[in-house]
Amino acid sequence: MKSTHRPTISLVIPAYNEQNYLPACLDAVMRNVAGKVLEVIVVDNNSTDGTRDIVARYPTVKYVFEPNKGITRARQCGYRASSGDIVAYVDADTHPPAGWVEQIGQQFDAQANLAVLSGPYSFYDLSGLRNKVSAGWFVAARPLSKLTGYLMVGGNFAIRRDVLDKMGGFDRSIEFYGEDVDIAKRAKSFGKVLFSPRFVMPTSGRRMTRHGFAKIAAIYFTNYVSVAFRGKPASQLYEDVR
Repeated sequence: MKSTHRPTISLVIPAYNEQNYLPACLDAVMRNVAGKVLEVIVVDNNSTDGTRDIVARYPTVKYVFEPNKGITRARQCGYRASSGDIVAYVDADTHPPAGWVEQIGQQFDAQANLAVLSGPYSFYDLSGLRNKVSAGWFVAARPLSKLTGYLMVGGNFAIRRDVLDKMGGFDRSIEFYGEDVDIAKRAKSFGKVLFSPRFVMPTSGRRMTRHGFAKIAAIYFTNYVSVAFRGKPASQLYEDVR
């Protein structure tokens, strides 16, 4: 007999010095996500700007502080602070669109063995051609993901809590690059990792603007291969783009 329990969803937003982007993100969350999830949590990852004051303007948003800087540490803090059956993650420079959270419920309801749902980015601050070229990375990565059996992006994914429990949470030794590959690789041991082209997240292309598409694509590809086949990222150093 099929359970009538609808999985609850917690939304977690890690943020480090994101006062210029976080308001638009939370405005989009209020329009399109709040009221459809159990809770919205912002993890302040030891910011030195006005991040905390911005969160205070949204009374229904839960604020938690993680003093140890690093995306995996912030993700772990959000996981521990949340209570939903499914934990969804977006970045502070994303604009969660209408229908996004509904897709999470639909996909996890329809697939009992689904461990992780993810999807591609679109870039709201890149021109039409640059947006298409940048988004093309996800198409180019599909042949490799068919070989490994997983593909996901860290600023747009949802994972079952029981899978996170079995994984022991996030690998806090990973500083930045490759953390999403590590999550998908380990989650695959406990269920399906689905990368849906329809599960699109608008985000900033600021990292590509700063460093160039070719350089960023090469870094992500190298770290995907390194984590997938060596079990650890090729890069530990990274630059905060603010």
